[in-house]
Amino acid sequence: MESYDTLSQLGAKTPLPATPDEAALERVENPHPNVDYSIRFTCPEFTSLCPVTGQPDFAHLVIDYVPRRWIVESKSLKLLLGSYRNHPAFHEACTVEIAKRVTEAIEPLWLRIGGYWYPRGGMPIDIFFQTDDPPQKVWIPAQEVLPYRGRG
Repeated sequence: MESYDTLSQLGAKTPLPATPDEAALERVENPHPNVDYSIRFTCPEFTSLCPVTGQPDFAHLVIDYVPRRWIVESKSLKLLLGSYRNHPAFHEACTVEIAKRVTEAIEPLWLRIGGYWYPRGGMPIDIFFQTDDPPQKVWIPAQEVLPYRGRG
């Protein structure tokens, strides 16, 4: 069993990283490595910057995964997501980069991310990524984020 002493952020005062490259995504051992189950993280107020205009972009992110040996340490994920606040990148880059960071850190059995972005230039852009087919006998709820409908 990996010691929690290797975690640098949990239980410590940790400033928001200035960039995603500076963010450390940490992991802990899966408490149930012999059971297939799903984990969901929802970030309804994700922000980044448009790389062309510098204007803020907003998204509702949903990350689902089935762990193997490791699970994501949630504070480090929160800090990683927050580090995008002043990061200029297109929707596609942000969504897929986050999926790749999580996948590299924990090597899940399966992972998917839904990036439900609010309109830019009058139209929403939703980005979806998954690593493979979901495991057969694991309950993975639908993301059920409603499509953007504007006012009314």
